[in-house]
Amino acid sequence: MQNASYTADAYKKQQILTASPEMLTLMLYNGAIKFINEGIKSINEQNCIKSNTSLLKAQDIMIEFMATLNMDYEIAGQLYPLYNYIYRILIEGNMKNNIEKLEEAKTLLIELRDTWHQAMKIAGQEKMDGGAAND
Repeated sequence: MQNASYTADAYKKQQILTASPEMLTLMLYNGAIKFINEGIKSINEQNCIKSNTSLLKAQDIMIEFMATLNMDYEIAGQLYPLYNYIYRILIEGNMKNNIEKLEEAKTLLIELRDTWHQAMKIAGQEKMDGGAAND
C-alpha cells in the first residue's frame, strides 16, 4: 500500500512540473475548493485541527493568487479585490467555524474556476483554428 501512495504522489508531482501556467491556475482553483470542502467536513465532524489545516491551505492558495497577479493587465486589478475578499472570508470562516462564510468562498471560487476553464477552452480552440488557417 505504501508503494501505491508513493506512485500516486510521484504522478501528481510530475503533473505539476509539466503543467502549463494555465493548467496550474486551474489546479490551484481545484485545490482551494477541495481544501474548503475538507474544512467544512471537518467542522461538521468537530475536528478543529483538521479543519484549520485544510482552510489554511485554501488561504495559502489565495495568497499565491494575489502575489502572482500580473498588474500590467486590467483584469488583475479586478481580480485582486475579489481574491482578497475570498481570503478574508476564509479567515473569518476558519476562525469562527462559520460554514456560511466558507460556502460563500467556495461558491466564488467555483465561479472563477469555471470561468477560467471556459477561457482555457476558448483559447485552445482559437489556437487550433489559427494554426489551421496558417497552414
